[in-house]
Amino acid sequence: MNNPQSPYRNATIAVVIPCYRVCAHILSVLDRIGPEVTAIYIIDDACPDGSGRFVQNQIQDPRLKIIYNQVNLGVGGATLVGMKQATVDGADVIVKIDGDGQMDPSFIPAFTGVILSGEADYTKGNRFFELEGLSSMPLVRLVGNAGLSFLAKFSTGYWNLFDPANGFIAIHASLIDLLPIEKISKRYFFESDLLFRLNIISARVVDVPMYSYYADEKSHLKPHREIFRFALAHLRNFGKRILYNYFIRNFSIASVQLFLGIILFLFGVSYGVANWGVDEPATAGTVMTRHCRSSWVRSSFSRS
Repeated sequence: MNNPQSPYRNATIAVVIPCYRVCAHILSVLDRIGPEVTAIYIIDDACPDGSGRFVQNQIQDPRLKIIYNQVNLGVGGATLVGMKQATVDGADVIVKIDGDGQMDPSFIPAFTGVILSGEADYTKGNRFFELEGLSSMPLVRLVGNAGLSFLAKFSTGYWNLFDPANGFIAIHASLIDLLPIEKISKRYFFESDLLFRLNIISARVVDVPMYSYYADEKSHLKPHREIFRFALAHLRNFGKRILYNYFIRNFSIASVQLFLGIILFLFGVSYGVANWGVDEPATAGTVMTRHCRSSWVRSSFSRS
């Protein structure tokens, strides 16, 4: 910490922990947060178990700052509350971890170091980087996260990233004012939606290998209820990203190629469906010629 070359020199690092029914694990999480962290924000998200009061009564740490939400805002909403407050308080880098014990706070230096060294603006965990660490992940989560990762690549534009739903993240505080905080998803789609917003402002994002620990904690996410919402949200963000990056903020030959490609793709699909089941083989050129000829014939009859 005293090394003048250390990226932590004079850096203010804040940790945000959204809390909702995590009393069984939150104390062990806080106990493992190292001295490199300057401030710890506990966000009691209208927790019915009183997570905020529980922490306040159990731990005397001058770094602790407890915020109570009057209504439940969801994991994303609670995280954003903490991030905004940490920015106001002068934090340089803000880390978000969960209070259920799955995320090891000892990884915090790895997440923040990449940002403080200038290599990235935002870092996120990747549980798939080390194959040995996947053995502890429940099969349902393993398959679900793999599927979501492919969808997220399309919607966010970060093709080299994986594990988009990973909640272990760190962000340079200067980005908070650049993001449309009020538009970011406040629930379980938070991490993926945040990646989409980061792409729009051209933020540099880097994956950080990590492990997660799965024990008796309970997830409040219901996969069968959220999967279609996630798919629709990814599709919406994909459309927005293409519109923003290729037609509004920038227009190039790639924009023209994209537009023509979509038109030709839709034409090919519609024509193929219309002629499904025809036994006579035809080349691509023949198909195009026949279509143009039939269109001309129909047009001639309509004029006559």
